[in-house]
Amino acid sequence: MPLYESTFIMRPDITAQQVETLTQQFTDLIKAQNGSVPKTEYWGLKSLSFRIKKNRKGHYGYMQIEAPPGAVAELERNMRINEDVVRYLTVRVESHDPGPSAMMQARNARDDRGGGRGRRDDRGFGDDRGGGRRFDEPRDGFGGDLG
Repeated sequence: MPLYESTFIMRPDITAQQVETLTQQFTDLIKAQNGSVPKTEYWGLKSLSFRIKKNRKGHYGYMQIEAPPGAVAELERNMRINEDVVRYLTVRVESHDPGPSAMMQARNARDDRGGGRGRRDDRGFGDDRGGGRRFDEPRDGFGGDLG
């Protein structure tokens, strides 16, 4: 059976429970058409590069699909009809990656770095809050004083 990967963007104002339900509906649709969905991923609520149907953000979902072409056509037809799906893209692939997708690898790498924004002293400023300039140095850098 052919292998596919499908990525879809859902409206930002739906809840996480609705996202899971919608993904499960798509999975059940593929299974009803004699296909299988070995892996699904939720990539989170992300900003879009440009507005799509007046939305600036969207919930991203990803599915690996092993199904006949008719099942994928039916999946895309249902995504087109569903008002919660803003955009979708399904591509045929030669093989599925057994590990996490590139988006999930990037998320895991961010989590491993130690949590978000660095503290002020992590950037080399220390606790003096002086902004890196000593008080006996001139303000303009040329020996004169701006004040």
